[in-house]
Amino acid sequence: MFIDFKDDKPIFDAVRVVGGKFDSRDVLAIHGAIAQARALQADKPIFDVARRLDDDDDGLSQAEVDTINAGLAAAREGVVLPPIATGRQIGAAGLALIKEFEGLELKAYLCPAKVWTIGYGSTGPHVTPGQVITEAQADVLLQSDLDRFEDAVAKAAPGATQAQFDAMVSLAFNIGIGAFGKSSVLRLHKAGDHRAAAEAFALWNKGGGRVLPGLQRRRAKEADLYRRGV
Repeated sequence: MFIDFKDDKPIFDAVRVVGGKFDSRDVLAIHGAIAQARALQADKPIFDVARRLDDDDDGLSQAEVDTINAGLAAAREGVVLPPIATGRQIGAAGLALIKEFEGLELKAYLCPAKVWTIGYGSTGPHVTPGQVITEAQADVLLQSDLDRFEDAVAKAAPGATQAQFDAMVSLAFNIGIGAFGKSSVLRLHKAGDHRAAAEAFALWNKGGGRVLPGLQRRRAKEADLYRRGV
């Protein structure tokens, strides 16, 4: 069911990412598209105006469609559109893997490390006791959290295929950027020994000094994903 927009600004922000700088006619066009979307109870007018304003004039890419969808979700929830990553981004397979193993919690909880956590493992000052969010807000938080891991892996392994990149972002998201930077996975990948790099994922299977079945399963899936790009 279509839900009305609580705040139009995230839609303008998303279309600006896709279409570049606005002039007064563009602003009027976007206002008109939002009004039409409300009247028709459909998102299509927003995509139509974004397509007309697209700065590369080659149709909307999947990343640009995702940006517009993020703007629509933020507008419906009345939240700010998070910064849109301009660098390399994780693909659908890597995102699904992270979501599977992080799990979704819509109410804030204390993790084993006594840190308030919400969504797909999101932590920080934005998470408070008793907080409740929607799944759309959890997706926004996840992408915001992923940005720095995507950037770190992109810089450390610039030649990685999409599958390799996705697997390494998932690993870094779980063990931290510092640990990933020192990992044998990255070292072997950079050396070009991709078979050994895939096998090295299995080394990161412990928590509190014990082998954890959940981490074993995650590492196996990450290794399988990495191998798809070899």
